Amino acid sequence: MKILTVVTDGFEDIEAIGTIAILRRAGLDVTVAGLNSQKASGRYQTEVVSLVNLHDVELSEFDMLFIPGGPEYLAEERDPFFLSVVKEFSDSGKYLAAICAGPTILGHLGLLKGRRYTCFTSMNEDFGETYLDQYSVIDGKLITGRSCAATIDFALDIVKVLKGEEALVKLKQQIYYDR
Repeated sequence: MKILTVVTDGFEDIEAIGTIAILRRAGLDVTVAGLNSQKASGRYQTEVVSLVNLHDVELSEFDMLFIPGGPEYLAEERDPFFLSVVKEFSDSGKYLAAICAGPTILGHLGLLKGRRYTCFTSMNEDFGETYLDQYSVIDGKLITGRSCAATIDFALDIVKVLKGEEALVKLKQQIYYDR
């Protein structure tokens, strides 16, 4: 399974880097693309470099789009190309994963209607269905996370959905996760 994540300046460091690390540890193929450049600086100055240009990505090669949170969501919401990428994944019936402020983008696009989801609590705008006050929520091909504190649960839910229960148990053992 191949996962595409998009970052730009202001991404939430823990949510992006932590999730990517857990997914790669589980053997998932994660490509990190830049919204507008080949590097990005996280909210707390974590630098990521050598990003793939989002405009050069062949979207059909990917099974999931992962949207980290942080103030970056504002730039992503204003970018018509990024929004077209989100819609392409949704329209193609592919997996969408978003954490913290990331689900807000999905909500504003109407992609949370009829779905169970979570997001950063103060950013919930009643997007049309059931908001759950949980760290991570799986609703079919939609996986949402609440905040940076939820990063591990969120990433593990992605592993569970994409690789199955056996891979999840093995990964939890590797990282000594006992929740």
